[in-house]
Amino acid sequence: MKIAITGGTGFIGGHLAQRLAADGHEIIVIARETSGTQMRSGMILVPNDLSDEASLAEVFAGCDAVAHCAGINREIGTQTYQKVHVEATCNVVKAAQHAGVRKIMLMSFLRARPDCGSAYHESKWAAEEIVRRSALDYTIIRAGMVYGRGDHMLDHLSHALFTFPFFAMVGFKEKGIRPLAVEDLIEVLQASLTDERLSKRTFALTGAEELYLSEAVRRVAGVTGNKVRMFRAPVWLHHLLARFWELTMNVPLVARAQVRILSEGVVGPALPCDELPVDLLPERKFTDEQIGKGLPEPGPFTLRDLRCCRA
Repeated sequence: MKIAITGGTGFIGGHLAQRLAADGHEIIVIARETSGTQMRSGMILVPNDLSDEASLAEVFAGCDAVAHCAGINREIGTQTYQKVHVEATCNVVKAAQHAGVRKIMLMSFLRARPDCGSAYHESKWAAEEIVRRSALDYTIIRAGMVYGRGDHMLDHLSHALFTFPFFAMVGFKEKGIRPLAVEDLIEVLQASLTDERLSKRTFALTGAEELYLSEAVRRVAGVTGNKVRMFRAPVWLHHLLARFWELTMNVPLVARAQVRILSEGVVGPALPCDELPVDLLPERKFTDEQIGKGLPEPGPFTLRDLRCCRA
């Protein structure tokens, strides 16, 4: 198959591109930022910010499917949730229709829903509705907290453990999480592009093990060899800290959307979903081995992580 992947150099899109190319598919990797990106055999890199329907239709020409993985967890300048999640999805869908693409897969979020007071959640829902109302065959994947090599979860958590002597929990009542291994997610994404059982359906995807965030932090600290002291802090304080990190870091330690996510818990979908076939249910637990495979090089945050020192 010939498959185009938006956000193809990102964490999830990048893993999907590598897997599909390894299986012999022809992959068109679409990304806004392409400098320094290495492509393997069977992959073509195309710079595109998804803002122009006509140019996207040219890129999609001859493709059997589109995996729409582009997304953001914070707004920076013109890169808003409305532009990246809603307007870009509209452009992708229209371009796919014009190019004669048969199938689209959309990466959404577990807690996506309308009228909840969070621009992130609401924009993800709006993107789902655009895809559902299109004439295309589709599969929508509502994924929870995903971890693995190149993620933000393990990357930032491990660096934070090397940098700060404490870890602040979100809210005074701890909520559960189900960390999802990127390997389990990629198996479902791949099936969504090729398996007729997943046609015209929306699935929620979470990890095989439920635990509290505090336990997840302790496990990562154990693998990295750090001691961690935890305390609870109100959600409003985390929102203030998230705003500070968004203003000062290239990739924030935590974004405001992530604070909302953690304050709600990441265990189940906010709205009903279809049942995933048993053979595609995630199996990997949040073990030391899984954590170790996804960890970056050990060490604290440095000046290079600050926006003022980006150069």
